[in-house]
Amino acid sequence: MTQRLLTKYGIRGEAARNAARKAIHSARQAGWTTKKIQKTLRQTVQKPQSRLRDPIFSPLAQLLAGSAAPASGKVQRTPDKESISFAQWGTDIDPAAIRQMHDACSLPVAVKGALMPDAHVGYGLPIGGVLATDDVVIPYAVGVDIACRMKLSVFDMPVSLLDDTKDTRLKEAVEQETRFGIGANFKKRRSHKVMDEDWSVSPVTKKMKDTAWSQLGTSGSGNHFVEFGTIDVYDEAFGVEPGCYLALLSHSGSRGTGAEVCKYYSARAQSSCKELPRELMRLSWLDLKQTEGRDYWKAMELMGRYSAANHELIHRHIAERLGAQLLFEVENHHNFAWREVHDGRRVVVHRKGATPARKGQAGIIPGSMASPAYVVHGLGNEDSLCSASHGAGRNVSRTRAKKMFSWHQLNELLEKNRVTLLSAGLDESPMAYKNIEEVMAAQGDLAEIKARFFPRLVKMAPAGERPED
Repeated sequence: MTQRLLTKYGIRGEAARNAARKAIHSARQAGWTTKKIQKTLRQTVQKPQSRLRDPIFSPLAQLLAGSAAPASGKVQRTPDKESISFAQWGTDIDPAAIRQMHDACSLPVAVKGALMPDAHVGYGLPIGGVLATDDVVIPYAVGVDIACRMKLSVFDMPVSLLDDTKDTRLKEAVEQETRFGIGANFKKRRSHKVMDEDWSVSPVTKKMKDTAWSQLGTSGSGNHFVEFGTIDVYDEAFGVEPGCYLALLSHSGSRGTGAEVCKYYSARAQSSCKELPRELMRLSWLDLKQTEGRDYWKAMELMGRYSAANHELIHRHIAERLGAQLLFEVENHHNFAWREVHDGRRVVVHRKGATPARKGQAGIIPGSMASPAYVVHGLGNEDSLCSASHGAGRNVSRTRAKKMFSWHQLNELLEKNRVTLLSAGLDESPMAYKNIEEVMAAQGDLAEIKARFFPRLVKMAPAGERPED
């Protein structure tokens, strides 16, 4: 929107104009109509106090109301609790995600926060948000897909298989040894010791055990994937000589059971936090000294082991089908809460779409189906609560991506990058994601790059599936 039009709406001054432009851009990405944007803009100018908690227009409303918080910069502070601050990496972050981080840091249970460079709007805590709390757990700060996980296996097979169009072994292994889509399952159930655990730790896991077993070894939908590619290893950190190898990379979580755990305990948390303003209800928490808090924690940890089992089975069955020997593997998860000590204080650290990155800790940070993933070692930066980004992060919503991009554009990009796509939806177009190179550059003090993976054969849920990520 031009300066002249913004002035017409009553928005004057460079800071206010920039905030307005960012809000308009975010609203368009969220799929708002021009009429709705114009109406909201007028309301924000006329009654800024009424929009202070708006997920998109709040930065502009704060400026107009005279209580602005900066939209970028290293350290952000909430207007409500100046003692609670959060460090931010990257500058190309949706103001609505920053507003969500401010809200999280304003909670009376909040101790410390951090915002990763891949951050974007989520439910309650933004995706890419890290929040330390005082002996409470926030289900929506963990996320819907509890313990969503990355796993990389490097095999002793030749990378030339990726270019051999006559050899279909890799394609068949991916197609046959996992399942994609909502409700995807195996008719002949797969075996793993996780199903011998006590699933009665919560009413949800007890009820969902049978469903969870049928989905064991599956990948779901959304941004979840299984892909073969090449990995360039830069040093001997993983016990192999530097060089190029064939690798398998997967990304998925706790499937329908994890989602049900989140749904149930989020409702319980909201019932016990009725004093919170309506707009903050998704940040409701459970006290870990109370029964429901302990039950959620046990269910969350079970979902962590279940998610790890899913990946273990996918990689094991694919390796066995190919007769491949494992050279090394790396895995990590996000959408989880950990009990940790930071600044000499024992806290609960929620990493929603953020990778644990303690000093020397191995992790995987993916880009998109047409851009590299990075294998890293954490640098243990306390400002980030020893965290790094969990990926490139979306810069276009799913709804917007399907309107903005075409299959012709996607196929052209895939061909350029020598990627064979077995299935996916347009909403997972690489153009819908931030530049992974820029994201990695923005967090050079959080993680050190040890290897780089390039996808070549990619499978995701087919177009039209509801996302689970």
